[in-house]
Amino acid sequence: TNYLFLKIDTRIWKFNYTNLFMEIFPQNRSNPGSVLLPKKYAALHRLGINATRWLNIGLFESIVFGRANRFEFSYLNPVIFLRSIEQQNGSPDNAMLGLDFKANIGHQAQLYGQFLLDEFSLKEMRSGRGWWANKFGVQLGAKYIDAFQVKNFDLQGELNIVRPFTYTHNTAIANYTHYNQALAHPVGAGFAEVLGVIRYQPHPKWTTEVKAIYYTQGVNTAGRNFGSNIFLISDSRPFDYGYRIPSGTRSNTINTSMFASYEVKENLFLDGSLLVRKVSAVERPDLSSNTTMFTVGVRVNMFRREYDY
Repeated sequence: TNYLFLKIDTRIWKFNYTNLFMEIFPQNRSNPGSVLLPKKYAALHRLGINATRWLNIGLFESIVFGRANRFEFSYLNPVIFLRSIEQQNGSPDNAMLGLDFKANIGHQAQLYGQFLLDEFSLKEMRSGRGWWANKFGVQLGAKYIDAFQVKNFDLQGELNIVRPFTYTHNTAIANYTHYNQALAHPVGAGFAEVLGVIRYQPHPKWTTEVKAIYYTQGVNTAGRNFGSNIFLISDSRPFDYGYRIPSGTRSNTINTSMFASYEVKENLFLDGSLLVRKVSAVERPDLSSNTTMFTVGVRVNMFRREYDY
């Protein structure tokens, strides 16, 4: 859902620096009516540099925190790093940082990716014991424009991996969520995902797309927290070691969709789509499901809603 934010973009030479300050809502399981909902807040920074004409590299950080309906004014400091301010305040806020890149290869291909670090211990990583607090996420993707010299025929592939308990915190108010939804990946954490997209525009008025998404995730069962549900506090974990992807009950999901759109007049579209989604959990048949959805609609000068998850 929407939220109040202040965004400041500063561009100097090859550098682009972004500040984003947000007022968001924590998890709310009830709707009490005309009652003021509590607030939580977030501050994000990103410093990007055009290293070359074809390569952009970025360093980003974010912090999510809760106060008694007020912003922590020390986080208004626009200069990276937020973690030093958190330590200075002695606060238990949820800080994350990472790197991203985008590389254009020739005039038709692009590689992109990012690495998010929530918590990390090199010693624990080397031990291979699956320590719960090694929390990070990785994304790597590629785009191929006018593939195989076919005009307006575009391909995209992407890999996403997020360790269990990433985006969580030891307090429910500081997790990386807003209004009962994840701020990062929609399925939360503790998953590995691959996706492929084919887009083709055979005529200026026609747009078509075929998409396939597959991911495997460990689902929490028997009241035990295996790190996939980012709304649960990390202290509710049953043990400290042995977390893999997936942890808990393994659930595999494949989501395929086809879409076609015809522009009748400028900004007036006729849309049609077909989505087939299959969720299978061998150990828990009650968690398995099959969904088929067919839509036809008229769209006037607005974005198209997608149902990837």
